[in-house]
Amino acid sequence: MLNVSDLKTPCYLIDEERLQRNLEILRGVEKRTGAKILLAQKAFSCYHFYPLIGEYISGTACSGLYEARLGFEEMGKENHVFSAAYREDEMDEIISYCGHIIFNSFSQLEKYRERVLAAGKKIGLRINPELSTQEGHEIYDPCSPKSRLGITRKNFREDMLEGVSGLHFHTLCEQNSDDLERTLEAVEKKFGGVLKKMEWINFGGGHHITREDYDIKLLENCINRMQAKYGLEVYLEPGEAVALNAGYLVTEVLDITENDMPIAIVDTSAACHMPDVLEMPYRPPLYGAGEVGAKPWCYRLGSQTCLAGDVIGEYSFDEPLKIGDRLVFGDMAIYSMVKNNTFNGMPLPEILFRRRDGSLERLRNFGYEDFKSRL
Repeated sequence: MLNVSDLKTPCYLIDEERLQRNLEILRGVEKRTGAKILLAQKAFSCYHFYPLIGEYISGTACSGLYEARLGFEEMGKENHVFSAAYREDEMDEIISYCGHIIFNSFSQLEKYRERVLAAGKKIGLRINPELSTQEGHEIYDPCSPKSRLGITRKNFREDMLEGVSGLHFHTLCEQNSDDLERTLEAVEKKFGGVLKKMEWINFGGGHHITREDYDIKLLENCINRMQAKYGLEVYLEPGEAVALNAGYLVTEVLDITENDMPIAIVDTSAACHMPDVLEMPYRPPLYGAGEVGAKPWCYRLGSQTCLAGDVIGEYSFDEPLKIGDRLVFGDMAIYSMVKNNTFNGMPLPEILFRRRDGSLERLRNFGYEDFKSRL
């Protein structure tokens, strides 16, 4: 396990060996199927690793101007963009960075079609297959009722497909390939006739390809079937799968209080440094700890901030916690650095890089000016 006693906390730590292990799995899918995998930067935008990632997969996927520029400048491979709507004052720059521009509506397609085609770029449309495969996480479900994401079959205009070469859907979140298989059935049922006119299809993200129990063979069967049946080039844009379990967040116990159970106050924050803990919500893995009752000493872990609900979760330990103890949360590369904030003036964690040989490199540290400059 990591020796974290000398680290300044809080800090994120990216593990090269674990990141490379994920990338090897993704490269294997590309090689066996011919599909192209893109890094969804919304999950992991630590561009220090883009040259490494670019050795294994085909490029980047982005959601707007800044991500488009980051992918273009730092990886420089294929770059696809989707936005629910594009700003007029940003569109020319976005087109300059991206090879595939994906629209969320026919009105946006009409507005920008000629500009995109004149630049020699490809146009896609995001569709909504109206099949929810998630349970309990409507905030992450693009197929939920009244969703603003993707064109439904009822609203799809086959008479307006001039210049459109591909379709895009994104409906999954941390899911296995059986949900992709079900989604593709819905896509074919609603849009099969349109697919015959297309050159490419993008399966979006949410594919947990690098998770231990993920059915890669079924994923590859899905890819191969769409290639063979429709002659399509297939793209996938996972974010989590690229950096899944490849990062840690190290924190220190500052105080221990009591209110119905022991409460450990730590120098990190769910609200500031791991927002998905509150949004999803979920309980992040903590090394050496167990579920409540699994071990003899149970604690609720909470932050320094004034937000009453800024609680990471309840955990049990083999020994009582002490002020000064270091705790290490797992799976903290994804949706952490890209979503963190400085609420209450909380410092942003340093970003460290753990090389395969165990040595550490500081990639970025933050201070008061980073807090002040955002205000």
